[in-house]
Amino acid sequence: MRKIIHCDADCFFAAIEMRDDPSLAKRPIAVGGSSDRRGVISTCNYEARRFGVHSAMPSSTAKRLCPDLLILPHRMEAYRDASLQMRAIFYDYTDLVEPLSLDEAFLDVSDSKHHQGSATRIAQEIRTRIHREIGITVSAGIAPNKFLAKIASDWNKPNGQYVITPAQVDNFVEQLPVKKIFGVGKAMAAKLAELNIFTCADLQKLSVFELSQRFGQMGSRLYKLSRGIDERELTVDRRRKSLSVENTFAQDLQNLPQCLHELPTLSQQLAIRLRRVDEDYKIVKLFVKIKFSDFSITTIERSATGVQLNEFIDLCSEAYHRKEQPVRLLGVGVRFIDLREHNHFVQLELFNHNAPYLPHTEAVATAAIAR
Repeated sequence: MRKIIHCDADCFFAAIEMRDDPSLAKRPIAVGGSSDRRGVISTCNYEARRFGVHSAMPSSTAKRLCPDLLILPHRMEAYRDASLQMRAIFYDYTDLVEPLSLDEAFLDVSDSKHHQGSATRIAQEIRTRIHREIGITVSAGIAPNKFLAKIASDWNKPNGQYVITPAQVDNFVEQLPVKKIFGVGKAMAAKLAELNIFTCADLQKLSVFELSQRFGQMGSRLYKLSRGIDERELTVDRRRKSLSVENTFAQDLQNLPQCLHELPTLSQQLAIRLRRVDEDYKIVKLFVKIKFSDFSITTIERSATGVQLNEFIDLCSEAYHRKEQPVRLLGVGVRFIDLREHNHFVQLELFNHNAPYLPHTEAVATAAIAR
């Protein structure tokens, strides 16, 4: 039996804006295009949702519903940074990660050894870490397949999780409205309503032949999903490329010495997280990221083979002197190559003594601690 987790950040873009500017937390805000330029809302916080504002709504409509709505422009770099941080946390628990967008992903933890294989406890720890390390909340759904996990992640939003065990699948799907099935939009829901089909229990009364006759390929899909059957595997098309830890400080760091004072702690946290990384990953670079008090971000990196505090000190000093402003966030990290993707180089090194040098394989964690 598979154990699938679907993690979905709560009002992601808006959450990043509120994290970076806490004064926005109690007012209705949205991220999107300008209302006077035919803009569209990408997302909004829960304060704005109380007025009926939602994603994909024209910004002009949103402003009519909520005159006090503050519509902020997109800051894609900040959202991508947070997304990569979340993904790095996911990879601490499984390599089977299928990103769906910047703010959501499926994780297959069927073979994970964390928490004695408890998907529920793994999801809880992931949500706790994301809140602590990134400063936003995530909701999660845990179920035997992707279809149910995605539905479950929406069940206790915001900042909650919901579990559908194998024994609960039948009862859960019987009560599920058909509009919750992916692919059932307004038009399809209307067609089903004409047949007095409103829940999956109603759908289950029709055979796969009847549904296929009426709805073609979608009919077969409806037949399976209405019974909680989803055999899709995760589409895993990329592996970890980096790992980092960072801290957003309650009070800005006022000068370079204060920044340097934080580096040993950050470096140690990074080394601890590197112990969990597969030994086939090889560190090739170190980097330091700084977010200044004006929310501008600078990142600087350098080639390396392990975590080295003196290198982080040099990188931090160089990055700080680019602006010399108070610092609200400081982070350190590493970039990897996956040696399994470079086997031809390894073979070349083994069988051709004149080949370009490639460092021998070694455990990343060992390198991190030794250096």
